[in-house]
Amino acid sequence: MTEDQTGDLATAIEKSGYYPAVVRAGVDAAIAGETVVSYLVHHEPTIDRDEVRRHITVVVLTPTRLILCHTDEHAPDDLLPEPYTSTSTEAVKLSQVKSVVVNRMVANPATVTAAALPAPAEAVVTIGWGGINRVDLEPATCSDPQCEADHGYTGVLASDDFSLRVSSAADGQESVDRLLAFAESLSASTSA
Repeated sequence: MTEDQTGDLATAIEKSGYYPAVVRAGVDAAIAGETVVSYLVHHEPTIDRDEVRRHITVVVLTPTRLILCHTDEHAPDDLLPEPYTSTSTEAVKLSQVKSVVVNRMVANPATVTAAALPAPAEAVVTIGWGGINRVDLEPATCSDPQCEADHGYTGVLASDDFSLRVSSAADGQESVDRLLAFAESLSASTSA
């Protein structure tokens, strides 16, 4: 049995400082009392014209589901005359997760030995469950530089419903380590 990390998740949300009560309410509703096996909390500011807006992503692994929660802040508008947040959550059955792709970036690989393996400087996790499929198309070509024929298109169909990148320079090494630990837990949970 895995240790319940619900308390650690609450602390991480509080530590982010980004409307913790609002974020926790959305996350707690989506978790619906399940045990937290692993989690990620990623706070990132975004630029909206001449203003900085904040966004937080909370990803939670429970014994049965992958939960994604996004909270954004918004300026007043025609519908809501005061600043506000919007929170969206998605719960995906673990049996629906089709891929967990982890990309690790290690600096100065020529100096790396098995005895002194440095922590990755950056990491990206991409999770696919078939909710969003992307088609990347480009004109097909052949190896003949003189060829002027229309070879149609070539492309890739990719399922990348969720992707998150962290770097030690921007987010701290602890964030990179947390992302890798989460990805390992998720990957292990989808092996059955």
